[in-house]
Amino acid sequence: MRDARSKLRSMRLYVLITERFCRRPWRETAEMVLTAGVDVIQLREDQMADGKLLDRACVLRDLTTETGALLIINDRPDIALMSRADGVHLGQADLPPQDVRSLVGPHLSIGLSTHSMDQVREACELPVDYVAIGPIAPTTTKDYKRGSGLRLVRNVCARCALSDLPVVAIGGINRGNAAEIVETGPTAVAVCSAVCSAENPLEAAHELRALVEEAVQRRNESDE
Repeated sequence: MRDARSKLRSMRLYVLITERFCRRPWRETAEMVLTAGVDVIQLREDQMADGKLLDRACVLRDLTTETGALLIINDRPDIALMSRADGVHLGQADLPPQDVRSLVGPHLSIGLSTHSMDQVREACELPVDYVAIGPIAPTTTKDYKRGSGLRLVRNVCARCALSDLPVVAIGGINRGNAAEIVETGPTAVAVCSAVCSAENPLEAAHELRALVEEAVQRRNESDE
């Protein structure tokens, strides 16, 4: 768990794998983005049968172990435990983080989606290991017509810094806006279609990772 928390604090690119958004086969897509150096993969398959979901999580566990990336399972602490994943990601309508912590103990990281400052303030008092904020921009992945914008990201990062919580910006992020978003302060950006729907996920992930790293460097220089 200590190693996972350390990796969460240094993560830059977080990729969500959902088969219906993958132009190539899902496993090939995962292998390519891991080769590109992504820090975190989240398995997000809301409609998949439990057995198939567990099998897929176990495959991703093997792949991420080879590269040192973290594996997060969306919504399902039971699948996260059985697949030996590094963590589980929860939405506002999912099981409460405090109950999930009681179930998984100290061994799994817990991430929580937030959409407002009120939710972020509450998250900072809960047993979670990182906060996701979004959607930053309109996105078809979850059919959000509007984004929350950069001001909210900046405010969220300032609040979470007080609790030493990593922040993941998510929703509508791509090569055109990733750098601007990162410069407002998040630890990492999370993407799905920007990488998984690309003709070449390896190249797309590699380019996005480079853009994020450069933006982090500029941010750090401006803070000095």
